Amino acid sequence: MQSGTTGKEMNQCAPPRKMAVAAAEDDAVLSAVSTAYQRGLVTPVLCGSEKKIKEIADHMQLDIAAFEIIHCETVREAVGAAVSLVREDRCGILMKGNVQTADLLRVVLDKEKGLRSSSILSHVSILDSPILKRRFLLTDAAMVTYPDLSRKVELINNAVKAAHGLGIQNPKVAVLAAVEVVNPDMPATLDAAALTAMNRRGQLAGCIVDGPLAMDLALSEEAARHKNVKSEVAGQADILLVPNIDAGNMVLKALVHGGKCLFGGLVMGARVPVLMNSRSDSVESRLYSIECAAAVGN
Repeated sequence: MQSGTTGKEMNQCAPPRKMAVAAAEDDAVLSAVSTAYQRGLVTPVLCGSEKKIKEIADHMQLDIAAFEIIHCETVREAVGAAVSLVREDRCGILMKGNVQTADLLRVVLDKEKGLRSSSILSHVSILDSPILKRRFLLTDAAMVTYPDLSRKVELINNAVKAAHGLGIQNPKVAVLAAVEVVNPDMPATLDAAALTAMNRRGQLAGCIVDGPLAMDLALSEEAARHKNVKSEVAGQADILLVPNIDAGNMVLKALVHGGKCLFGGLVMGARVPVLMNSRSDSVESRLYSIECAAAVGN
């Protein structure tokens, strides 16, 4: 499977992007941000309590002397400051720190002061598989719950934009379902057939879409040969579009915990990539998300 890329192939020569961190008083966040800075990926601007940020950095022996810190008395103030940095084009990435996702999204989605674009916000998971030895993307396992056909078009567009930023020029999109044939009693297969037709008619550009495809067909050329499925996408998918958040969440966690995939996550559809890692995510996962955001934003 050659259509995907690995983390090692991302552009390491691009200048570091400025990244606003909302409520940066968090040890895992500061650790990932510090490492990303040392690797030349980002130049952080930390929004939050200056005293608490410095105390955490001192305790963890992190050198943040070169980081700009914007002191904020409250989490709400820190979120507002970080979003303003992006609105003013002073930063090209927004990262969630020690703040609830809903509280950050509320400001990001504000019609007057937020970061809305013409698209919906959607979550794109970026997975590096040690078994397949390649990267692929998955959407949406975290934000858009039960998308209809029009929403799935937007999910594909957001994921394709991320894939282009990651160096996948013409990503192959597998529209997942339980089976690879159109069944009127299975709505996911009907949407998959419609999305495939839309792509062939030029309504979905910058990618190749095919479906319905079962998960094994999307990622395994051997499975495609065994089932005699002829498809440009089968066995070579760069993007997996799941039918709903339930399927996406289960697939993502199986890939991460069972398949040992390295996971990074981006929220696409705003003015810039937004990093909203879970508090349970490892420093490695946070760092990978930053690396992907820096590539997508270039």
